[in-house]
Amino acid sequence: MASTLSVASTLSVASPVQRAIRAPVLVAWTSAVFLAVLFSTLSLLRHARLRTSGYDLGIFEQAVRSYAEGQLPTSLLKGVDYPLLGDHFSPVLAVLAPVYAVVPHAETLLVAQAVLLAVGVVPLARWAGQTLGTPAAIVVSSSYGLAGGLWHAIAFDFHEIAFAVPLLAFAMTALGRRRWRAAVLWAAPLVLVKEDLGITVAGIGVLVAVLGRTAGGRRLGLGTALFGLGATALETLVVIPRMNPAGVNQYTRQLDLDTVITQAGTLFSNHLKLTTVVLLLLPTAFLALRSPLVLVAVPTLAWRFLSDNPQYWGTAFHYDAVLVPVVTAAFVDGLARLRRGAGWTPAHQRGVLWASVVATAVLLTQSPLMQLTTPGLWRPSVHERAARDLLARIPDGVTVAASNSLAPQLTGRADVSLLGIVPLEQSRARFVVADTSITRQYPVDGDGLVELVASARAHGYRTVDATDGVVLLERET
Repeated sequence: MASTLSVASTLSVASPVQRAIRAPVLVAWTSAVFLAVLFSTLSLLRHARLRTSGYDLGIFEQAVRSYAEGQLPTSLLKGVDYPLLGDHFSPVLAVLAPVYAVVPHAETLLVAQAVLLAVGVVPLARWAGQTLGTPAAIVVSSSYGLAGGLWHAIAFDFHEIAFAVPLLAFAMTALGRRRWRAAVLWAAPLVLVKEDLGITVAGIGVLVAVLGRTAGGRRLGLGTALFGLGATALETLVVIPRMNPAGVNQYTRQLDLDTVITQAGTLFSNHLKLTTVVLLLLPTAFLALRSPLVLVAVPTLAWRFLSDNPQYWGTAFHYDAVLVPVVTAAFVDGLARLRRGAGWTPAHQRGVLWASVVATAVLLTQSPLMQLTTPGLWRPSVHERAARDLLARIPDGVTVAASNSLAPQLTGRADVSLLGIVPLEQSRARFVVADTSITRQYPVDGDGLVELVASARAHGYRTVDATDGVVLLERET
């Protein structure tokens, strides 16, 4: 009897502890599933409504398709047999090849990206919950997934940095928990995602060396920093120029010495750059600035802000995605540091969490997530139906020259080049399909497409059909 009471007593004590352990895990994975569904829904609906593009979804599908066929990645959209490792060093895309071989569609990439971005919330929410409590885990999940940084990536096709987000989330969580070896192991594969991320690996290495405070920690950190810098140097200065058809890395030209000096003088005066920083930190109630972990964001912000390309400076594209797990980790670490300080009370923590909730809610109103509330995203328009009718008339396995908005609808089943990039006399595509109703698209606008269609007729193409601004032509044999 006494033994039974002892066991019952032990269980009654252990039960709250077990619940405290399980609650952050439940919040973390529930958040990940919720975000994956939201991300996938927006991505797939945008693709269904013809709002994706050859640049960049079509290019990445051609890359993954190459890997699935056992070849190095090439893209006809960028040029005839254009080697993509000569554009960006992203061999991590080969990971998607087995899945794509089974489900060879652009939607496969979009869902994979949604899942990868969503999984990044798991380590961060678990850390927050176990360190600061379940409410903190919920708020951290919200600031990570709803504030906007990831949504701009979701609303702009697919990109390789989707792999970097979960890797950084796990690396930053390990770093915040002072698990140096785990942080390094999670960070190291970033050099296979994109060439600039080696500098981020180096930043993580420096923090390990500084925060480790032991001889072993310093050796590990400095070794990691050298590895990251060496990887970026090798990929940027050797591999990419060697693989590039022109023998150059076209992106390093945007960071020459004169450009860096000029842009450095605008760091504290350029409205776009300042706004980007504020919007990144706002969901953390600026508490991320209390943590040294926020310094890991510096390498990415540096190359973006010191470049002469204005597209890198703002928040409209996918470039903020890799910074979201960094600032979120700094948010958790900043809260933990304040909690350990003198005079800190639960009321202070609640105040910070509410500030984060309010900031996230405000940013949510401007997020691409709001596209899900527009009726036009949920049902096809007359224009879309017309376009899909014409696309359905293109057989599988043929060569097609397509305009940017139509290209990713075909890259899974045809060899697609981009009108305005590869001349028709060079591609000799069997079909030409263009949506001339879109006034702003890459690389030519609606009027430019009209001219290209007219020139196609001069090169021996006949009109198969044309409706609502969408034109389908076939080369006469």
